[in-house]
Amino acid sequence: MAEQKKEKWGIVHIYSSYNNTIIHATDITGAETIARVSGGRVTRNQRDEGSPYAAMQAAFKLAEVLKERGIENIHIKVRAPGGSGQKNPGPGAQAAIRALARAGLRIGRIEDVTPVPHDGTTPKKRFKK
Repeated sequence: MAEQKKEKWGIVHIYSSYNNTIIHATDITGAETIARVSGGRVTRNQRDEGSPYAAMQAAFKLAEVLKERGIENIHIKVRAPGGSGQKNPGPGAQAAIRALARAGLRIGRIEDVTPVPHDGTTPKKRFKK
């Protein structure tokens, strides 16, 4: 009988706001960091850090590192700023997930881990004219 190859899994944490996208890969326990790439490391302009293009380039760079380490299966955890801030992930989150899938990584679960306040601080008031 053929021996079964043990699959290596990893977790990819995607923090996406309107200003930046940070993609952080860890082992399955979440304790050991494998690689970390942000939108600011792949673009020159500060205004482009949160763009889908920067997130896509960062995801391709991260996928390359993961494949070198032998990790081909990943779970994804998406996070927005949360708390009293923005509850929806920025434009780079979806682009990063699509880029990871296109890079040949098998995706297990996609989970939203945005922190939700339970009657925390009061949000900013709207501007009155």
